[in-house]
Amino acid sequence: METTINQEQQTSARPGRGRLILRFLKGSKAFFIICMLCAALSALADMVTPQIIRVTVDHILGAAPAETLSPAVRSLLDAFGGAEVLRDRLWIMALAVVAVAIVKVAAQYGFRVTNVRGGETLVKTMRDTLYRHIERLPFQWHMQHHTGDIIQRCTSDIETTRNFISEQLTSLIRILIMLVMSMVFMLGMNVPLTLIAMLPLPVIVWYSVFFHHKFRKGFEECDENEGKLSAMVQENLTGVRVVRAFGRERYERARFGAQNEYYTSLWVKLGRLMAFFWSSADILSGVQIMLVVVFGVLYCLRGDMTSGEFIAFVSYNGMLVWPVRQLGRMISEMSKAGVGIDRIGYIMDAEEEQDLPGASEPPLDGDIRFEHVSFAYEGCPEMLHDIDLTIPAGSTLGILGGTGSGKSTLMYLLDRLYPLPEGSGRITVGGVDIRNIKLDHLRRNIGIVLQEPFLFSRTLRENLAITSPDLSEEELHSAARTACLEETVAGFSKGYDTFVGERGVTLSGGQKQRAAIARMLTRRTPIMIFDDSLSAVDTETDAKIRSALEKRFGSATIILISHRITTLSKADRVLVLDHGAVAQFGTPKELSAQPGLYRQIEAIQSSVPEDAPAKEVTK
Repeated sequence: METTINQEQQTSARPGRGRLILRFLKGSKAFFIICMLCAALSALADMVTPQIIRVTVDHILGAAPAETLSPAVRSLLDAFGGAEVLRDRLWIMALAVVAVAIVKVAAQYGFRVTNVRGGETLVKTMRDTLYRHIERLPFQWHMQHHTGDIIQRCTSDIETTRNFISEQLTSLIRILIMLVMSMVFMLGMNVPLTLIAMLPLPVIVWYSVFFHHKFRKGFEECDENEGKLSAMVQENLTGVRVVRAFGRERYERARFGAQNEYYTSLWVKLGRLMAFFWSSADILSGVQIMLVVVFGVLYCLRGDMTSGEFIAFVSYNGMLVWPVRQLGRMISEMSKAGVGIDRIGYIMDAEEEQDLPGASEPPLDGDIRFEHVSFAYEGCPEMLHDIDLTIPAGSTLGILGGTGSGKSTLMYLLDRLYPLPEGSGRITVGGVDIRNIKLDHLRRNIGIVLQEPFLFSRTLRENLAITSPDLSEEELHSAARTACLEETVAGFSKGYDTFVGERGVTLSGGQKQRAAIARMLTRRTPIMIFDDSLSAVDTETDAKIRSALEKRFGSATIILISHRITTLSKADRVLVLDHGAVAQFGTPKELSAQPGLYRQIEAIQSSVPEDAPAKEVTK
């Protein structure tokens, strides 16, 4: 059922990237505004320095008339005694350059500090928002997507987005100021030379836009294959015991190596493209600088420019070329960031589980009713067909059936892990349609032990108390006793503080199942579901657990899904499913007396020694 999210899925029905970025910028917007103001101040400082040098060369060291200066600059020179006084006190002009440099350093310091604060706050907001959203997505969505691919989006793509916003967008103000003011100053000094300087700029911009589309496609391929690589690593590390048990290390290494080589080749290919882009841009920029220098020298020789103007013009031209180059870099980075934002946006677009308007919190200790329920997974044949069933409150229902007969699906529908589509029947508890019950209330009152128990990489105590943080020591021991786990825990050197490892890897299958049962029992829920959760324990322990459950939770509605007839023998009723339809329904005694699947399985299992391993009994 799992798939890797492709780009077509990402871009379908995508809201504006700007809205998504603004949503993530909450809490960091002020930092980035201050950051941009500091960038603007730094750009202004860069603009002032060439003017100080120009005035010094032309009007203080040279003999250029003061009338060519602006009134503001003339007033400033007069305040310091005029050109004659400043010629004898050149240290004042040097001090002015130092003062501008100090302002620039202070602005750059403010830029860096607020940029880092804003960037880290942005990353934290993105992670928190994504994690909170993913936690609320339907179970079906998680089953359809690779965990490794999701993790890659929540790490690498977030970092890519952060880098673009903090490193590129924050420099946009500085770049625009330098572009505009450079042109203004250059036009004020020499219009023809300014036009010559601007000739290659449209070519550079067009060139950058042209490569933008090629970069985007390359980054898409790289990101998608990085997600595949992450999914492969996550899957292999999780299933490392299976890999080693079947001696598949060489095969998995070869598989990983092939994917890694292909992923590397994509980056090498993209690197060549970017190298060609930047090298060509360097040539164009070099041609532009050469034109300015050549024609500038000619204008100086003809007397159309002063030496100070030429020096200032070359400085401003360097400032003009750099922002244009930066715009080109921004365009290429925008390609990469756009892919990352779209990949994050795909997750944010997924619809969260929501309650219907007017959903209530009724008591869930009533009868459970399946009314002509039919269900099919997306793109698959019908899994359940016309299930019509009533489970009286406080009774125990056993469910038996072959693999793929719909046993677990029936319980997933009851717990609303999968939504039951309209027109496919309905499920009620105490007469209330579960669609009209608040999700958190429904799931708080349904205890379920899944077919494949999952334990977190924590201590046994933390795993058992995960549903009840305020669990007392007595309640913990009581749940463990009922699940026949207490003797096992007594054999651990650290008892309940034993670290169980990732997915409970340090425990056996039976121990994990009993731990999962104990975890469910820490909450006294009116409905308890055991989805083949006794398959890995021996028949004696199975009987003990069922007996303890009967004594402790006599008033709860219990649903036992099992392949083992002895597990179902004490149930009030047994439902036999065959290819998603009800094949038999009745008491264990009634089903034993009539021909059918129940009696066939009972006959097969009765011929197996009672002390045979559980896995043999279930075959």
